[in-house]
Amino acid sequence: MPIRVAALYHFTRFDDPAALRAPLLGLCEAQGIKGTLLLAREGINGTIAGTPHAIDAVLAHIRALPGCESLEVKFSGAPDMPFHRMKVRVKREIVTMGEPDIDPTLSVGHYVDAADWNALIADPETVVIDTRNDYEVAVGTFRGAVDPKTPTFRDFPGWFRDNRAQLLAGKKKVAMFCTGGIRCEKSTSFLRAEGIEDVFHLKGGILKYLEDVPEEDSLWQGECFVFDERVTVRHGLEQGTFQLCRACRRPLDEAALAHPDYEDGVSCPACITERTPEQRAGYAERQRQEALAKARGQAHVGAVRPPKE
Repeated sequence: MPIRVAALYHFTRFDDPAALRAPLLGLCEAQGIKGTLLLAREGINGTIAGTPHAIDAVLAHIRALPGCESLEVKFSGAPDMPFHRMKVRVKREIVTMGEPDIDPTLSVGHYVDAADWNALIADPETVVIDTRNDYEVAVGTFRGAVDPKTPTFRDFPGWFRDNRAQLLAGKKKVAMFCTGGIRCEKSTSFLRAEGIEDVFHLKGGILKYLEDVPEEDSLWQGECFVFDERVTVRHGLEQGTFQLCRACRRPLDEAALAHPDYEDGVSCPACITERTPEQRAGYAERQRQEALAKARGQAHVGAVRPPKE
């Protein structure tokens, strides 16, 4: 059966997100769905994969949740299941910004469809900001976009406040983008709270742009990092060329894979100095166990262990 990947998020108000967890997880497991869904008082966010019929069943359940009737989903395909397990987690935020007063259901920037995005970001009066993490931007971004070089989305508000004057000098509009749109919803809401009115964001995010805009007309350069086993995607949402470091979860290109500091499952040039010898030894043992399980034709990552008697 073909694998369908569904990336989704929706800002709404859940009075008790914890009460929604068990029924949602139970349905996903019953349908053979894998991936991650986050629940918080501000809504739902995540990416899941499974058969088209199973995905439809889970999406019908989510759309029946309070305020989720208009949930929009970005679909793509994968040659194999891109996740190892199913997780439904209750969080403080569905995407962590650390600004408790920001509410995208009350104030957000202007949505721009993928077909109209090129004209906006080519306008010299527009400053274009990539709101993603530094390792994502390194894989690919829009031509001329500002890279905040932020390790996490939580760092974005501080970065903007520190660089506001320089960013807005001679500019009338701010255009922001992210993978699927959720970080842009929060970041445009944040900028409006900071008193900036002409704020725009790419509707559906990079994924929608790569799906809809022909490569010959595209202003996108490189590939787009995704948080699953596909690692990156290209135009048409085809699987990209990067691999994943199992130690730090960063994307690796051919140069990184050929680097002396790269060891499969243990280290890469980016994380070699970030991990202790003890941690790397643990990663090496994990990699050994995975290889043994694979040789036996068994799953290691994501395996469901029988209960102890």
